[in-house]
Amino acid sequence: MAGKVRSLLPPLLLAAAGLAGLLLLCVPTRDVREPPALKYGIVLDAGSSHTSMFIYKWPADKKNDTGIVGQHSSCDVPGGGISSYADNPSGASQSLVGCLEQALRDVPKERHAGTPLYLGATAGMRLLNLTNPEASTSVLTAVTHTLTQYPFDFRGARILSGQEEGVFGWVTANYLLENFIKYGWVGRWFRPRKGTLGAMDLGGASTQITFETTSPAEDRASEVQLHLYGQHYRVYTHSFLCYGRDQVLQRLLASALQTHGFHPCWPRGFSTQVLLGDVYQSPCTMAQRPQTFNSSARVSLSGSSDPHLCRDLVSGLFSFSSCPFSRCSFNGVFQRVAGNFVAFSAFFYTVDFLRTSMGLPVATLQQLEAAAVNVCNQTWAQLQARVPGQRARLADYCAGAMFVQQLLSRGYGFDERAFGGVIFQKKAADTAVGWALGYMLNLTNLIPADPPGLRKGTDFSSWVVLLLLFASALLAALVLLLRQVHSAKLPSTI
Repeated sequence: MAGKVRSLLPPLLLAAAGLAGLLLLCVPTRDVREPPALKYGIVLDAGSSHTSMFIYKWPADKKNDTGIVGQHSSCDVPGGGISSYADNPSGASQSLVGCLEQALRDVPKERHAGTPLYLGATAGMRLLNLTNPEASTSVLTAVTHTLTQYPFDFRGARILSGQEEGVFGWVTANYLLENFIKYGWVGRWFRPRKGTLGAMDLGGASTQITFETTSPAEDRASEVQLHLYGQHYRVYTHSFLCYGRDQVLQRLLASALQTHGFHPCWPRGFSTQVLLGDVYQSPCTMAQRPQTFNSSARVSLSGSSDPHLCRDLVSGLFSFSSCPFSRCSFNGVFQRVAGNFVAFSAFFYTVDFLRTSMGLPVATLQQLEAAAVNVCNQTWAQLQARVPGQRARLADYCAGAMFVQQLLSRGYGFDERAFGGVIFQKKAADTAVGWALGYMLNLTNLIPADPPGLRKGTDFSSWVVLLLLFASALLAALVLLLRQVHSAKLPSTI
């Protein structure tokens, strides 16, 4: 009997294995990838008011054809932007050391040599380069010397144009929101049909607006042609120098000194000593600069909590007197806004203050205007009681909110319907929205022009089904074996 059982066992196992092999041939395949190692990249965003370091990581299989680059970590450099070190270039380089030391820890040591490191400077350095190109060169030379001392693959420090800043911000936003290409639940890459979002960036010294357009721009200097993931994009972009938050505040301060002798955008009860040299040293306040003034003189200036005068002051920043094109935004700049937008940087921080700190609704343009008026009506004591712990920037939120509202409604011409398509966002996919990621993606060629290549494989769910069927075949074989054993025993007991 035992011999019979042993003789039955191999055929049954062979039958089960054969069944499993047939099932394996029937299992559907899909395009999958083996999990690759990680690569890293570092970008120093040298803005006008401060510098931030972003460390990105991505699977190292091939030019990012996995479609995902994520933010690994970040670091805020202490002090002002590198443009503020015009008289002390070595101070600019020294300010970066703390974050670079963090990068040594955050990036695995074995990856240091292959990690690209970039520094991109924006509007603050563009302004410095306009007024003092020698100082601008000295600052970049100093930071370059420091960056080359680290074991990363340093690939240069340069000043971005306003157009580059706008386009890279647009690429970042749409890349993170998976508007170029998306990895679907069925295990295949596909191009979403929802289209792209426009991008609005409000920095310290400039503001950028960028969006995809179907018609050629009347001003060809504002048009960029891109080819991403096998798709062609015609993009409108414009950067408004001197319309960043910090420069706007300086321009409003200069206007308040000359027009009122008090600041209508500051809260009543707030006063400070203003150094005239600080007010008029920027190229953005050059038109308001008196012919003669004492740069070392200090003037006492108080706030008045007057939203109507503040609105008038802000409106004076925009000129609508002439337009050489069929349609303009302001200052004679061609623009025909189209589509939905994501607004980030100081756009987000301003609206978030109104929404979160002040508890005010900002879902419509009318609500945004009412929120700005509400903040501008607050006294200094009321603001401090309502928002404790934000004393440093608190007095400027009225001016900032009024500027954002006026820029969107009068400057860019958003109506209520168009404003409903604007989302204010700080991050997407746990990654900061800004130009830095798009800059690195471009310089490392991490966004291919053509759709990513794929290979055949079997997905996880199919393997689960296969294993279950194989287990069922084995179980059936065992049951059959036990029945044969039981049948073999019966004659011997008669």
